[in-house]
Amino acid sequence: MATNLVNLEAVEKVYGTRALLDGVSLGVNEGDRIGVVGRNGDGKTTLIRILAKLETADKGRVTHAGHLRLGVLTQHDSLDPKATVRHEVIGDMADHEWAGNAKIRDVLTGLFGGLDLPGFEGGLDTVIGPLSGGERRRIALAKLLIAEQDMIVLDEPTNHLDVEGISWLAAHLRARRSALVCVTHDRWFLDQVCTRMWDVQRGTVHDYEGGYSDYVFARAERERIAATEEAKRQNLMRKELAWLRRGAPARTSKPRFRIEAANELIADVPPPRDTAELMKFANSRLGKTVFELENVSVQAGPKELIKHLTWQLGPGDRIGLVGVNGAGKTSLLRALAEAARTQGEKQPAAGKIVVGKTVKLAYLSQEVGELDPAKRVLEAVQQVRDRVDLGKGREMTAGQLCEKFGFTKEKQWTPVGDLSGGERRRLQILRLLMDEPNVLFLDEPTNDLDIETLTQLEDLLDGWPGSMVVISHDRYFIERTTDRVYALLGDKALRMLPRGLDEYLERRQRVIEAAVPAAAPAPASAPAKSAKSAGDARAAKKELQKIERRLDRICDQEAKLHASIADQATDFAAVAKLDAELRELAGEREELELRWLELAEDA
Repeated sequence: MATNLVNLEAVEKVYGTRALLDGVSLGVNEGDRIGVVGRNGDGKTTLIRILAKLETADKGRVTHAGHLRLGVLTQHDSLDPKATVRHEVIGDMADHEWAGNAKIRDVLTGLFGGLDLPGFEGGLDTVIGPLSGGERRRIALAKLLIAEQDMIVLDEPTNHLDVEGISWLAAHLRARRSALVCVTHDRWFLDQVCTRMWDVQRGTVHDYEGGYSDYVFARAERERIAATEEAKRQNLMRKELAWLRRGAPARTSKPRFRIEAANELIADVPPPRDTAELMKFANSRLGKTVFELENVSVQAGPKELIKHLTWQLGPGDRIGLVGVNGAGKTSLLRALAEAARTQGEKQPAAGKIVVGKTVKLAYLSQEVGELDPAKRVLEAVQQVRDRVDLGKGREMTAGQLCEKFGFTKEKQWTPVGDLSGGERRRLQILRLLMDEPNVLFLDEPTNDLDIETLTQLEDLLDGWPGSMVVISHDRYFIERTTDRVYALLGDKALRMLPRGLDEYLERRQRVIEAAVPAAAPAPASAPAKSAKSAGDARAAKKELQKIERRLDRICDQEAKLHASIADQATDFAAVAKLDAELRELAGEREELELRWLELAEDA
């Protein structure tokens, strides 16, 4: 039986007149990986702070197991600004000690891109004080993950991480033995990492088995049986459930309730988007031309980010744009927005951007600005317009759209200056949509939004007829709202990725491996496929045997490299080089194993 690590008994917490937690009893056992979800302001962070004894409950009891080793990542770090990264993350360990530790090497490489911290001017000896909030957060996360813990509590761990960093963190947490409690709005991350979900709602916490997808299934079923939630929210949940069941079956483990019930629940739910109808409507609003780029180069100061780009954004296109930090995603959108604002007069450093005559662009930047703090929420929306046409016959008043975005009638009279960061972000998106644009640029739209608001936004975008480009590190949002994914991989070129984010991560891994000097032989390239014949079958068998011999040699090489790392643990440079060779061998082995599976079908 699993050991109980933390237990909450009849815990209550009240702020002002509002009960955030009302008689909550729950526990965390060894091996639990729990995701915490709920609307902003409903008490997610309060719950985990009480769980970690960073905050006291008004009533009830919180019990920790004896000698519990607990690590907590809060939204505000406690790093010493005068200290170096080395001091905070590695402490007083000598180079030969930490460089010989595979766990430390993995954390530094996963969060910073290498043992020498390539993004930091002074490497490990960089002073923390001048660093950005995102850099400090990665340092705090690295410090926590390197330590030995029985249980870790993470509050928004994916903030400031790119797609690669989030993918690495998910794999790392799955491999850890310590229990985990995590608050995050990243639904892909929840699906990858968690085996249980806590849904914080109106003072109570509902416990579900499985990751986010299983939680959606179970919550929708509970609502169907109980019939206690209002029709609007239930319809949204059914719509997302239909998308998960039909469009992304591989993202979830087996549901914890009857499959028949799930299928019955979505039997009459259409696909989230009628793509053909939206394209037809977008063509009528936009014509044939939206943005056409001819041999365009984009610069940020003296640095050239994108070179000789020829590309077209057409009517109704829904594009997800991903890439490494600093590759030029935001700069590309700014160049397009500037050309649209000046009717094509303002052009990039080189090349030409042609803007369609009917383009009406709305650009959601990462900065939350342009909101008068003295205005009420409803006034800020009505300042744009009183009614909005959302396409396909859907028209809403400013008040109705406010309610759809979680601003109740009482909240609509709150001054903008009193709103939280997430609420201001919601208001900013709402104002953009009120202006009835036909082209949307969304740069990190999911920042500070809770899952329910994200679901509402996705529902609105499902029926929005126009062209759209989304920059986001939120895999779930990208996959849910866009039809195609393009990537900037840091080589000044824009590439379409037919297989989406999975292909992006594979390409990035190959780029990283190619950039590291390697002693190991390059991966054997797979021969081009030709028409199948008896000769093809013989050739496949022959290549199978060759791959098997190479895999045996790779195993031997990996064993020797592990031994060399142990022998040379005092030589930091040598360990770094050997570790890079080890990673390249692992990549080659994975490619060969995939090729072996392909050939096994033909042999």
